[in-house]
Amino acid sequence: MPASPLTAAEAFGPHVLALDCAAETARIGEFMTRTVARRLNRRGVVLGVSGGIDSAVCAALSARILGPDRVFALLMPEQDSSDDSAGRAARLCEALGIPYVVENITASLEAAGCYRRRDEAIRTLFPAYGAGWRHKIVLSDSVFERERIPYFNLVVETPDGERMTARMPLEVYLQVVAATNFKQRIRKNMDYYHADRLNYAVIGTPNRLEYDLGFFVRGGDGLADLKPIAHLYKSQVYAMAAHLGVTEEIRRQMPSTDTYSLPQGQDEFYFSLPYDRADLLLFAMRNKISMEAAAPAIGLTVEQAERVARDFAAKQRMAARLSGDAYLVEKDVEAEAAPAAAAE
Repeated sequence: MPASPLTAAEAFGPHVLALDCAAETARIGEFMTRTVARRLNRRGVVLGVSGGIDSAVCAALSARILGPDRVFALLMPEQDSSDDSAGRAARLCEALGIPYVVENITASLEAAGCYRRRDEAIRTLFPAYGAGWRHKIVLSDSVFERERIPYFNLVVETPDGERMTARMPLEVYLQVVAATNFKQRIRKNMDYYHADRLNYAVIGTPNRLEYDLGFFVRGGDGLADLKPIAHLYKSQVYAMAAHLGVTEEIRRQMPSTDTYSLPQGQDEFYFSLPYDRADLLLFAMRNKISMEAAAPAIGLTVEQAERVARDFAAKQRMAARLSGDAYLVEKDVEAEAAPAAAAE
């Protein structure tokens, strides 16, 4: 990567993510008002509120900017959701004065075969897996190791609390993830049902770390009419939460997927680093700051930082494909014609 643009007096560190939250709230407010009313011609916004920090900040921004009566929140738990996520979400909506409805999606997931298809794949590794067992997927540590390709482990827990781990063959990993993705896609269908019913727009809640690195499901949580915090690093989202008065019980929650039945951090499933360190690495990449300058603040060796940066770059390429429109015949013809025209 090119040399760092920082001067010798400007050490790289968390201060690079400092944010003027009042000014940022005003900027997002102008964007949301213009987009919802003028560009989309909608009366308000719908969003899923999970009990996590990102959806909480989007809900608080929406209530402040548009008014609580023009915001409609959906709480969409299912059988694998953590015990108190819906409770935190409900208490937040009540504190903000936002109307909300609980749409438990367990029955829809059962009808689609989500749990059955997932469990079939898990039982190829753990034949006894069944009622009362729990599980999660964990990224290997090999992203930090020389000449090693990262892989995924399946962690299961018996009803007695015994944990076992096995490396996931590709076909098992793909089936578990494919089945689990029903959750995000069914939730998005519910978002759009209520949005169509109310003539509202759908808010997407990814932060920059998730948006840039593809931590979303195409046709699921990646689908929305506007994404008001996709330019904010996760650290900045936490700062905005404090500024907007998001309840402390949500602000102290560490980022979680809340997708698998065992508690699972986003770092162990996808990013390989806690959010504050992943933010700094992504910031360094986006601003062409060398890993030599960035690595000490991230808490990695230069070699480790470079390996994680390569992993992030691969995720960025995948994210660009996931977030783009579908390929079209006409656009394909235009793309093929462009190089020939340029060569003439």
